Amino acid sequence: MCDIMSKLHSNAPAHSLHATKRTVEAAFGGRRFEDIFEEFQETPLGVGAIAQVYKAKLKPGLAVPGDIDVSDTTSNIRQHVRRNVNTVLKSTPKRVPSNYVAVKVLHPGVERTVRRDLRIMGFFASVLNVIPTIEWLSLPDEVTQFGEMMKLQLDLRIEAANLAKFRKNFKHRSTAWFPFPYLEFTTRNVLVEEFAQGIPLSDFLENGGGVFQRDIAQEGLDAFLRMLLLDNFVHADLHPGNIMVRFYETSQPDISLRRRSRSEDASAHQPHPAEQPDVTEQVLARLRPYRKSKDKAAWEAELARLDAEGFRPQLIFIDTGLVTELNATNRRNFLDLFRAVAEFDGYKAGHLMCERCRQPEAVVDAEVFALKMQHLVLGVKSRTLALGNVRIGDILQRVLDMVRAHHVRLEGDFVNVVISILLLEGIGRSLDPDVDLLSSSLPILRELGAQSGAAMMKGGDFSMFFVWAGLEARRFMQASIEDIENCVKYDLLAPNI
Repeated sequence: MCDIMSKLHSNAPAHSLHATKRTVEAAFGGRRFEDIFEEFQETPLGVGAIAQVYKAKLKPGLAVPGDIDVSDTTSNIRQHVRRNVNTVLKSTPKRVPSNYVAVKVLHPGVERTVRRDLRIMGFFASVLNVIPTIEWLSLPDEVTQFGEMMKLQLDLRIEAANLAKFRKNFKHRSTAWFPFPYLEFTTRNVLVEEFAQGIPLSDFLENGGGVFQRDIAQEGLDAFLRMLLLDNFVHADLHPGNIMVRFYETSQPDISLRRRSRSEDASAHQPHPAEQPDVTEQVLARLRPYRKSKDKAAWEAELARLDAEGFRPQLIFIDTGLVTELNATNRRNFLDLFRAVAEFDGYKAGHLMCERCRQPEAVVDAEVFALKMQHLVLGVKSRTLALGNVRIGDILQRVLDMVRAHHVRLEGDFVNVVISILLLEGIGRSLDPDVDLLSSSLPILRELGAQSGAAMMKGGDFSMFFVWAGLEARRFMQASIEDIENCVKYDLLAPNI
């Protein structure tokens, strides 16, 4: 079943090239297909259930020279210094624009197909809802919410707008990036975006990440937690096929302190794509021979050479048609629940779930539910949330069993967040079993505390401060214990001479 369903990601039946050309020409205002692209690969890169994607090369007059949508209009000295400090400390990637694009085209008649499939799903959800205790999982409501999300995917202008928002949110972050959307050429049926030069994360899951394994896992986790905790704008279709890994050379700091305008920045740092060497493609060409060769040693050796040459990995997220945003009430509930779990206060988390579910009056034995949550949380406290020590999927499965038994009806968007965390766990565990969710969330909690902590403490709410202080102390103690163990292990306290 999983193998069959996985084909819907990129191996579904394709529609004709003639239908594609007709749809694309309409998106470009009736311009002839030959006047739009210098190159167009007629075989789709992937065919999903809703659309198919092609790789193409735009005519020079249509290509965009760089990240113009996230560039600052002017640059004062303070911003200039800060940008160069970030370049040194964060290894900010060089922006190498390209006139290669991905062209996503909806299947003809897909709206009718989606409506039919949603009716079928709704029927089976209603049938399952008759089973005792299953109704507390709110399956019909989940199908309804899923249907609303699927309908959004039928308008590719929404995906383009999501890309633009993600790019704005991540413009000062080096952990992840999103392709540039050509909004002027995007319609309901066609999306044109910068081609994501990279290797699918699934190849790294299959062959291993070598020397970059921890970096890739940590950057993916950091990007997800920032979407979830800071931006409240979460990519809701996180599977390995939608995450690409590229390698970049780090930017060199610009020591000039003269104020520059946007046009000067563009002329100095963003030459036309056709004039720039495609370093990314050169690096990927070195890795491609080992992708499917089953020679893991050769793959890891090439990654080690890239590391020695100073290249760093960066994640690129694509297919942003599905996103999750919590409303103000549900976001507050989620953050309260996150704090309770971060404090290992399962009793409080259990009561929060009961008090803030859809039907608090229908909950059976709320006190017992809270005690069960406390028992569950205490069971993982000593092991922390390192993915290699704790299977988050098992924990969430036990929580869902408790939800059914005690009639705690969950909100649909909360379930979507849970599903995203489950996908994240599977990816993170495959790359680096020692990644710790709470430790990874610490920098984000610091930033979140800086944004809202002062106002919360003025109002008498010190919960964020205590979470931050507890995690800082936990990290310090872990570091201290590791240092002591290393001193004893390597005889550093009393070295033998």
